[in-house]
Amino acid sequence: MHTELFYEADGLHMVSHFYMDETIDGPRPGVLVFPEAFGLSEHAKSRAQKLAGLGYAALACDLHGGEQLYTDLGEVMPIIGALRDDPDRIRARAQGGLHALTSHKEVDVFRIAAIGYCFGGTMALELARAGADLAAVVGFHSGLGTKKPQDARNIKGHVLVCIGADDPGVPADQRAAFEAEMKAGGVEYQLHLYGGVVHSFTNPDADLMKRPEFARYDGRADTRSWTAMLGLFDEVMGAA
Repeated sequence: MHTELFYEADGLHMVSHFYMDETIDGPRPGVLVFPEAFGLSEHAKSRAQKLAGLGYAALACDLHGGEQLYTDLGEVMPIIGALRDDPDRIRARAQGGLHALTSHKEVDVFRIAAIGYCFGGTMALELARAGADLAAVVGFHSGLGTKKPQDARNIKGHVLVCIGADDPGVPADQRAAFEAEMKAGGVEYQLHLYGGVVHSFTNPDADLMKRPEFARYDGRADTRSWTAMLGLFDEVMGAA
């Protein structure tokens, strides 16, 4: 089943996409899928659809409202920068998606995960820092910084971040600060690094940017990070 979900978050009218397999009986684990900085693209939708095929209820979440999708990096980065400076706004958008997902009777509210790509990973992490009841949080080529590192103490679930070791957008000092934050907050976390890999390694469309030194698809890192995510889901949420 695929349907649109409409809700308000951070003063925006969100248009998100909900996927689940209707042949499965009873409540199943739910997964929020937050997209890259450009907005809700086919990449995030396809990942949500893939999760639904594995037995999860998945919501590919709108980011900018009205399902707006930017195509120009220079246009979207000032918007993302303003959000990074105000994590409460990021959290509000993420919490809107969480409420929409858990309002479905088919979703087991005690088995919820949040995953995200690029800025979407930042959203998943900020939702966890806000104290949301998440069993797992997974960031793929995710921005790790936050204006409120002290809120790591509010994280309830297990955290996995999968980063290209050569990602210029997530350099070693940001990774080190993130690890310090997780340790100070007492969070159970994993940091997976993929050698020779840069940003957006899960998205085949990254190659269209023609900036291989910054963003480039990597099939092996994509597969390995997805497998790591599913292993964590099995561990903390059980079989879908």
